[in-house]
Amino acid sequence: MYQMISDQPDFIIISKSAYVHFHSQDGSAGVIAQAEADLGYKLYPVHRLDTPTSGLLIVAKSSQAANVFTKMFTEHKVQKYYLAIACGKPKKKQGWIIGDMAKSRRSMYKLLRTTENPAVTLFFSHNISQGMRMYLLKPLSGKTHQLRVALASIGVPILGDQLYGGELSDRCYLHAYSLHFTYLEQDYIFQTPSLFGRQFMLPECQQLLVNQWQLPDDLPWPSKH
Repeated sequence: MYQMISDQPDFIIISKSAYVHFHSQDGSAGVIAQAEADLGYKLYPVHRLDTPTSGLLIVAKSSQAANVFTKMFTEHKVQKYYLAIACGKPKKKQGWIIGDMAKSRRSMYKLLRTTENPAVTLFFSHNISQGMRMYLLKPLSGKTHQLRVALASIGVPILGDQLYGGELSDRCYLHAYSLHFTYLEQDYIFQTPSLFGRQFMLPECQQLLVNQWQLPDDLPWPSKH
């Protein structure tokens, strides 16, 4: 269900497995409830991941710490990086995707051409096999389904994300790969590749992470405008 990555005095970092619910539902414990049961104390989530998405989560140990993190997220002082894999040729291979998001049909969202309160995503991509690319995604906002909608909007829905038209696969290939933030004047970097998914295990993916995407903060990210 999850892997403990780091246990700090005020917070923990866990890596959620793909297809694990964030909140408890249908009589089964979500990842936060399960972590509370395992650790024996109350936890305070400060952000979330969609059910099919795997990867890193910050979970506070007190309401005071949660308030600090909530303020940090509001002020965009927590930087998250995600990995995704998609089939097909994108409309552009790197750059930014921006637009307002609106509810669509079947619990879906869509990207609009307007930019009143937009979702903003920066990205790089690299070919990993014939007809398949891996994406390093840097969201500058935190909208529901933002990254799934962003890639679908440039013609490459995430592999395994059938809600948004992705090809059938052994998983939805979206993983919260890296977290960078400063908490109480101390810098933290947490990073973990996905250990689940045939495509994530390809040598080309592993080499890309080691040789080019190991330090996401240091990459020449494109300007938003």
